[in-house]
Amino acid sequence: MKLKCQVKDNKIDLLVQNYEQFTIPEEESIDNSFARFNTIITSLKALDEGFSSKNYVRKFLRALHPKLRTKVMAIEESKDLKSLSLDEIIGNLKVYEAIIKKDSEMVKGKREQNRSLALKANKESNDEDSSTSDSEDEEYAMAVRDFKKFFKRRGRFVRQPHDERKSSQRNKDDKNDKSERKCFK
Repeated sequence: MKLKCQVKDNKIDLLVQNYEQFTIPEEESIDNSFARFNTIITSLKALDEGFSSKNYVRKFLRALHPKLRTKVMAIEESKDLKSLSLDEIIGNLKVYEAIIKKDSEMVKGKREQNRSLALKANKESNDEDSSTSDSEDEEYAMAVRDFKKFFKRRGRFVRQPHDERKSSQRNKDDKNDKSERKCFK
């Protein structure tokens, strides 16, 4: 008899611990989390150990994921938690969960639609760019050639060998240094 009481007390302790540590992960649905919670509650009641209905409601609301905090606050402010049953809260949360899921699917659909439109527009612009880029390259090359011819005729755009460029640059630097020096005394 004593052994039965000890086993019962251990089961109650384990269930109370499960009840106190009960949390709902973000990805778990309200139905699944309520099923887990209800299993703990009914097991406690079967062992003649239980909490008040108000306590169950508060515990379930506290266990919800933080993304549902706004809904929890709205429920707490709009309804009297003492008279509210757990079934009413579950129904309310299921409706809210369905609305959120529908909204996220709609947003995801719009995002994918926008992405496909952007890819389509990008592909079309790439097709146009490839056809016009050849003619633009030719025009650019002609403009560069004309520019070089213009300066060659004037004598300003004649290329010098690499060594001559350095020495002429040094000569210019030396002349500039001397001309920039001024004595005021």
